[in-house]
Amino acid sequence: MEQQIYKGKLTTFHWLKIAKKEELTKNTFSLEFEIPGNLQKTFEFEAGQFVSIKFQSHGKDIINDYSMTSAPYEKKISLGIKVNSPVGATAELFKNYKVGDELLVSEPGGRFTLISKPSEFRTIVGFAAGIGITPVLSHFKNILHNEPRTRLFLFFGNKNSDELIYRDLLDNLARTYGDRLQIFYFFSQEKTLDQLFYGRLDAKKLNLIINQILHLDDTDEESTIWDAVDEVLICGKGEMIKTLANACYHHGIPKKNIHFELFEEFNDDIYPIEKEFPLIENVEIDFKILGKDYSTHLPDNKDKILQQLLVQKFPVPYSCKSGICGSCECYLEEGEVELLENEYLTEKEELQGKILACMSIAKTKKIKLNFDLI
Repeated sequence: MEQQIYKGKLTTFHWLKIAKKEELTKNTFSLEFEIPGNLQKTFEFEAGQFVSIKFQSHGKDIINDYSMTSAPYEKKISLGIKVNSPVGATAELFKNYKVGDELLVSEPGGRFTLISKPSEFRTIVGFAAGIGITPVLSHFKNILHNEPRTRLFLFFGNKNSDELIYRDLLDNLARTYGDRLQIFYFFSQEKTLDQLFYGRLDAKKLNLIINQILHLDDTDEESTIWDAVDEVLICGKGEMIKTLANACYHHGIPKKNIHFELFEEFNDDIYPIEKEFPLIENVEIDFKILGKDYSTHLPDNKDKILQQLLVQKFPVPYSCKSGICGSCECYLEEGEVELLENEYLTEKEELQGKILACMSIAKTKKIKLNFDLI
């Protein structure tokens, strides 16, 4: 076991042995870890979660997050990993570590999760692009296994068929659960016989999907399949998430039912800010991080707290700046903020005084935060 500060939090890592390693496409591979009996409880996880792996690359310690493709009932940790560059850290991970080697793996985390409802009739739609399929695959396997009444639709975008990761596994799931699972593949750089499946997954494509695929509902002649959608899962790059989340919302899905996981740093708000705030100038802010106390002044409240502290080069923890990852979670100990829409905090946590600094606008001239109590 080893503990280390990662993204501003004390994170616990355990040594796990690689049980299986497989090259999936020319730039993706999978790793499966053996979980010893004494760590089975520690590595229990929910569908959609991730682990962080610490490894050596070019003589330096690297920590990266990777989503589970395994479902909780499979009692194993399997990850899908993309190699972004032949000289990057993940290329080193693929090249230098083999079956039988041990790696430091964090305890599972993340909130790209759903409440299981095995007795309900549900319709769940997933949108994924490239390696973004990994947590969605974990969800779909889990739902098919645990929710006999739930039907699923997956819309999966890739550049071309050579880069389509987990195709055999997905096609096998579609064959096994043909009455409850339908999968549609989209290619942005490969011509398709049907124009519908050519191009990126975006707002325009969602319109076509709703009108041409999710239209007639056999279970209810008076409504469409889209009308029956209970939850939407989106995973991919920031721009895709932003476009599809807003399109789903404009097509009637409540924001609380649209769940997304981001695989890169993304600085934009997912949803546009619809409120206006009274201008406050010269905001005094005190905050505690990793046992150290800091004080500064923000010129005004035109931008969110985290973004202003980063401009001033303070070591505040963050990963996405979009209210998705929760890295900048902290307690508001004094003052008032407007907490904008986010994918991370529950209502209960907000009532306890937790905020996300990246989604908070100051509403008083004095603010006090504590990042250490989380």
